[in-house]
Amino acid sequence: MSRPAAPLKGRAARLARLMPSTGPSTAARTPFVLLVVLLLGGGLITLLLLNSALNEGSFRLSELKRDTTELTDEQQALQRDVDSRSQPDALERRARELGMVPGGSPAFLNPDGTVRGNPTEATAPPPSPSPTPSPSASASASPDPDASGSAAPSGSVPATEPDPATDPAAESSPPPTSPGR
Repeated sequence: MSRPAAPLKGRAARLARLMPSTGPSTAARTPFVLLVVLLLGGGLITLLLLNSALNEGSFRLSELKRDTTELTDEQQALQRDVDSRSQPDALERRARELGMVPGGSPAFLNPDGTVRGNPTEATAPPPSPSPTPSPSASASASPDPDASGSAAPSGSVPATEPDPATDPAAESSPPPTSPGR
């Protein structure tokens, strides 16, 4: 067997006391250092993934905001178009283009079936010279070339239908309505 180490004396003993031993303390630190490095690495990777997900969500949000802005602009343009077409002078002009005339004096039916008022037939006023349409008005007109000709555009009353002002049977039937209103 080997002999035990002789105790150190003097200066060597003092140096041995100042220097830590490299045995079990180094081995106990290694798992702790690895654990800290793994935790820091995992935290950095998690932070990177979270940042990527937030950036992707930010891009999606900006895309949706852009789409919302475009759709809002389109909705406002359509609303302006509806408003311009439903103004009284525009409605009157389109009705005259379809051959409609202002109605006469109305009559009302009482609940007991009696007629109140004196109905009169609507008559067409003499044609007035209409101003020449501007290019923007002709562009907004119907794309149907027969709309200004003798053919009736869709949605108008055909010529074969009886006139409600002269036919008493036509007064009892309700007026036709469009399906969306």
